[in-house]
Amino acid sequence: MSVIAIPLLTLVPGRLGGSETYVRELLRGLGRVGTHPYRIVLPPVAPDRAEGLPSVSAREFRRARSTFERLGALTLAGARPGPLRAYLAGADVVHFPLTIELPRTSLATVVTLHDVQHLDLPEMFSRAERAFRAVYWHRSLRRAARVIAVSEFAAERAVSTLRLDPSRIRVIPLGVDREHLRPGDGPREPFLLYPARPWKHKNHERLFEAFALLRRERPELRLVLTGGGDFSNLPAGVESRGHVAADEVASLMRRASALVFPSLYEGFGLPPIEAMACGCPVACSNAAALPETVGGAARLFDPRDPHAIADAVRGVLDDPAPWVERGLARAARFSWDATARATDAVYAELSTRS
Repeated sequence: MSVIAIPLLTLVPGRLGGSETYVRELLRGLGRVGTHPYRIVLPPVAPDRAEGLPSVSAREFRRARSTFERLGALTLAGARPGPLRAYLAGADVVHFPLTIELPRTSLATVVTLHDVQHLDLPEMFSRAERAFRAVYWHRSLRRAARVIAVSEFAAERAVSTLRLDPSRIRVIPLGVDREHLRPGDGPREPFLLYPARPWKHKNHERLFEAFALLRRERPELRLVLTGGGDFSNLPAGVESRGHVAADEVASLMRRASALVFPSLYEGFGLPPIEAMACGCPVACSNAAALPETVGGAARLFDPRDPHAIADAVRGVLDDPAPWVERGLARAARFSWDATARATDAVYAELSTRS
């Protein structure tokens, strides 16, 4: 039976958004339904993130949290790859779920692609970040025997922008933990929820403009932000809860009048589906992969138009029942076990090839 190594050396807990959720839930899913032996290679900053699978902590990898520290650690690891490659000894296939092939290896590799936002919206990134991705992401994707894209949108953009061979790409959507994320029994409260760090593409400023329009007619309405990061000078009625535990996010989704998701770009977009699983109606951007993800179960809007955002939210608040029903049906189509099984099948595809 083939051994699968899964290095997570670029994982920084609390800093990677949906890709961190993907790693956590994929490992848990492999533990439940996987058919291979796995070896998780962990960084010193996350020695406890193997989710019950056999693991080893790569002490030789420099501890790194900031962007500058991570670049230094990657440079050093690239210059002296031998110690890190030793952790792959005996593996048949290596999966890099955080896109970067580290350590570089001659073994068959699988690389997960979450998005190519740096190519589609380059103005959202510094020149240094674009250069970093061009070196580490592009090289890893082009060398991979298989690329797992988290949506058809991400796959199509990878082919168009990076000229990847479509025959090497497998589309495997993300999942929903429906045991943890489920409807509650209590009443909905007069607040909107937006779980997103204050990154540029998350589009908070236009959301604030739309919220001000809504507050003119609904002065009791609040907007609750989660996801960490530094928000300053928040408008009236807006509060930031910072980084909150998963149980608290689920509680907010069960109680919110609606989730509003005005992101300008997502390779998949987990929060709308997670909210749907909690019976929360969703108003969602029509950008990038989001229409594919929500599949008609959310009220869509142009995220660059505050009036369109406000109109969509108003429609969901005025008549939530159909959106709740559609959302629950849509969320039922996603599971982390399905994600893990499909990923395990990619490993088998490569292990039987050799």
